[in-house]
Amino acid sequence: MPTIVFIRHGETDWNAEGRFQGQRDIPLNARGRGQAQRNGRVLAEKMPQTVDFDFVASPLERTRQTMEIARGAMGLDPSAYRLDPILKEITFGRWEGYTAPELMLRWPELVAARDVDKWGFQPPAGESYAMLSVRIGAWLAGVVKDTVVVSHGGVCRVLRGLLLGLDTSQTPNLDVPQDRIFVWDGREAAWL
Repeated sequence: MPTIVFIRHGETDWNAEGRFQGQRDIPLNARGRGQAQRNGRVLAEKMPQTVDFDFVASPLERTRQTMEIARGAMGLDPSAYRLDPILKEITFGRWEGYTAPELMLRWPELVAARDVDKWGFQPPAGESYAMLSVRIGAWLAGVVKDTVVVSHGGVCRVLRGLLLGLDTSQTPNLDVPQDRIFVWDGREAAWL
């Protein structure tokens, strides 16, 4: 299996506020731009071979910005990468834009249902982690060469769950830092 280098997009104001972002197109904030810069520098230093990898990103603005900043920090043409809509974040449907406390006030019974089964729960007009895993599994099956991917927290959780064979009760709760890089070398996982 090819090497997969996964970078989560940098922080947005909605991340900082704890809002469910999903597929809303929110740009990076200053901290997020710094995280993208850091990740590009670290990749250039620790894995210089990635300059020859395939580079692909989710088409949302925050992932495109992260990719372009990281590639620039690596000394590469910021625009020389592909977009793949399959890598978009899980959609939270009508929950997008709300914080967890706001959801608890508005949809307490649905928040309780999500707490019981975060993997299978589907928000109103949204997508479950189980549904996302089908989408990301299809993407993973098509990866044929070493790849640097910039995508989202939910996508990284599902991808790690698939690669590491994790239980579906663990996968939706995985921590996905915005200032670290997840590396799968085809056999083992590591963080940079």
